[in-house]
Order: sequence, then structure tokens, then C-alpha cells
Amino acid sequence: MAGAFLMEIRRGTQSALLVIRAAAELPSAPVEVSVCVDSLEVRSGGSCDAAALPPGVRLAPSSCRGLRRLRGDGLHLRVRLRGPPPAADVVCPLRESLKSNKNYIFYCQSCGDIIVKDRKFLRVLPLPSENWSDLVEEWCCHPDPFARSTLHPQHGDCFLGDTFFLLNSGSESHVPESPVCCSEAGHHVSQSGSSLKSKENTRVICKRCKTMLGETVSSDTIKYYVTEVIIQLAEESFSPTPRSQFVQSMVVQCLLELSSAKSTFRFTIKGDNGKTYILIWLLNSDTLLVESLGSLSSHSIFTPFGDILMPSSGPVGTWNAVKVLYQPCIKCRNKDLADAWENDMGVHPLKFPSETCLELLLILGLSTASLPPSLRFMNSFQVAFLKM
Repeated sequence: MAGAFLMEIRRGTQSALLVIRAAAELPSAPVEVSVCVDSLEVRSGGSCDAAALPPGVRLAPSSCRGLRRLRGDGLHLRVRLRGPPPAADVVCPLRESLKSNKNYIFYCQSCGDIIVKDRKFLRVLPLPSENWSDLVEEWCCHPDPFARSTLHPQHGDCFLGDTFFLLNSGSESHVPESPVCCSEAGHHVSQSGSSLKSKENTRVICKRCKTMLGETVSSDTIKYYVTEVIIQLAEESFSPTPRSQFVQSMVVQCLLELSSAKSTFRFTIKGDNGKTYILIWLLNSDTLLVESLGSLSSHSIFTPFGDILMPSSGPVGTWNAVKVLYQPCIKCRNKDLADAWENDMGVHPLKFPSETCLELLLILGLSTASLPPSLRFMNSFQVAFLKM
């Protein structure tokens, strides 16, 4: 099939941007495009190729407008839908999926090793925002009542932050391949032992695959990052998730939850080393992407999400996604903008392991590279999609 296309559907407006990529392959040849209710047809050079749209996606052919041909892209046009597209799958936030008085098993997302076995929580509580203590003086007319207290979980507690959760490590039932706190040089430190003397010695790594899972906050408190651990009910069997898909889904959950709760749409992605890796601007969260690989389906290619889509995946793929603008900040890139965002109260910081920040940057870059050239940038920002 030669008629490769990309369709970006907005649920809120029930409209779509359609890019016929086949027209880019033969820039001087005449191309005839037929937009039907549930399919697309492309005729060029005596051949006719058709692609059926996914179930639930129905176009209004008479609404086609804005037809233009862009070098390197193909044909662009806008079209309305006859009705709302299929609803996006409901994403259950971590703080809603964890329930008290149920047994959970914690797995390393990278290798599937068990980290915490059969943990029952008596309380699952959300933490205030990371810099909540800075505002205490505005709340209280007397000296800070929290100056000498810390929000550390007790036995049976699970405290949930924006990108992490805190557990009490005093009575964890680790299996033999449990995570250990160790330094970059590999020197082991007891989780309940002497005081931690350096930042390296607070890293919690998986003993099997050496992936960083979190860090020790105190002698009896461990912070696990949501991008590194899979939590399932004890009676459920472990079901692995591809790394790229898992990172995207957890980052998207954080973006959507914070944008809804705090009406903030700009975020800095920071590593556990304190460095800023990415600036992200959440543009919209009601996108349905439909893509046909066309004649490219005889090869494996990267989709807008960095996953490899093989011919066995079918001629047309669909993804619920969020659209973001971003700027990389590694190697001092965009330093002035990063400094401005750092001092902007409307920007929310999100902290992940440094390795995961680089993974996310790679995922965003692959998404950008997969888009038609004219859609890769918006003003000075790069454009990408993250899978929900």
C-alpha cells in the first residue's frame, strides 16, 4: 500500500489534520485523494491504494478544507468528524489505584525482580507539594510549627508525591534479590545502619539489573520513583510493560494530574542530581493519532512514540496521546530559558532518576523525528506526542 498517512484528531473540536505522505514520494506527479466516511483512497501514477479507518472514526468528506502540498511532507488538509471518536482509556492515577488493607507486590520495572513482597498499607496518603514548607510563613502567624517535624511514613504507611512514593523500610519483607542502597563505586550500606554520609550512598538500586529505583530519605524511609517500579495486587500475576510505553504512561499521568489540580501546563524535568534535562509545555491531552505506514509497512519503523511498529501490527495504528512542546537542556542548551522557568512560579518541577530523564528525552526526540518536517517545530519549541 503506497498511501501512507498521519491523522491528528482532536476530540474536543471533533476535527482532524490529515497528512497524506504518499504525495511526498512523487512531488511532481498528480495525486488524487478521495476522502470517504470510513476510508481514504490515493490515486497516483495509475495505481489506487485505499486504507480503512479504525472503528469509530468517521469523517465528514464535505468538510474538507485547507488543501495544500508541502515539500517533504505531502498533502495537508483539515476535515471534521461526523461524531465523537472512541473515548480514551481512563488512566487511573497511582494515588487512586493504591488502596489500604490490600496486599501489594512491588516489581522492578526494568527486569521484573520483586522489590517488596506482600506489603499491606493501613494508610495511603498524598504528600503536599515539594516546596510546601516555603509557604508556611504565609499560613501561620506564629513560628513554624513544622520546623522540627518531618513527613516520614510509619509502619503500614504509603505517602504519595508527584513522581514518587515513600515507604517505611523498617519491616520490609524483601526476597533474596532485594534492592540495596549502594554507592556508584559499589560499596554496600545497610538500609537501617549508620547515617548516610554522601549523596551516592543514598541511591537504591535493583540488585539484579542495577537500575536505580529510588533513594533513601532517612534510615527508615525509602523513596521509590513511579517510573521505576510496577505495583500490582499480590493475587495478580506479573505482566511486564515495554520500557518506552511505561515511562510515557507514568510521565503523562504526572502531567495530566498536575495540570488538572494546579492549572499549570509548564514543567521542568529534573534529575536526581539536581540538573534540569527538559522543559515541557503541555499543549493538549485530547489527541487521537491514526497512522498508516503505507508502502513502508514492509519494514519496521519508529512510530511517533519511539516504539517499533512491525507489519504484523496491522496497516493502521491508533494511539491516545498528549501533545507537548519541549526544549532539551542538556549540555547547557537553552540555559537562559531554563533559568527563567526555574524562577517562574507557574512552572512545576518534576524529579526523576537522571537516567530516566535521558530516556524521556530520547523518546521525545524519536517522536519529533517521526513527524512530517513541517509539524516538528512550533515557534522555538520542538513538538512531540506521548502515549497515554
